[in-house]
Amino acid sequence: QVQLLESGGGLVQAGGSLRLSCAASGRAFSSYVMYWFRQAPGKEREFVAAVTWNGGRAYYADSIKGRFTISRDNAKNTVYLQMNSLKPEDTAVYYCAADKKITIAAMTSTRYDYWGQGTQVTVSS
Repeated sequence: QVQLLESGGGLVQAGGSLRLSCAASGRAFSSYVMYWFRQAPGKEREFVAAVTWNGGRAYYADSIKGRFTISRDNAKNTVYLQMNSLKPEDTAVYYCAADKKITIAAMTSTRYDYWGQGTQVTVSS
C-alpha cells in the first residue's frame, strides 16, 4: 500500500497559478496510476485528473481541461498538478489517490477507503 502526502496549496487570486505535489512512500510507485480529486465545501469529492504509470497518458475532468496539467516523476515518487488560470470555483481541498488501474471506477471517490489530509486551494475573485 502506498502512503500519500499532498502539498503546495495556498491562497491565490483568480487567474493565478499553483502547483500541487503528492509524494508517495513505499515501493513500486510506478505500478500505480495516480489520481487527483478535490472537494469543495458542501460538495462531493470529485475526480480532477489522472496519469498512467509512466506518464504516457493523462485524463482530465471537463471542468479543468486546458487549465490543469497532471504529471509524475517516478524517480521522485511524486505526482504533480499544475493549475493555471485558476477560478474561484476551483477552491477546494485537493487530494491524491493511487490505483493499480485506469478505470471509470477509480475516477470515483468511493473507490478509496483512505485519504491523506489533502491540501487547501483557495482562489479569490
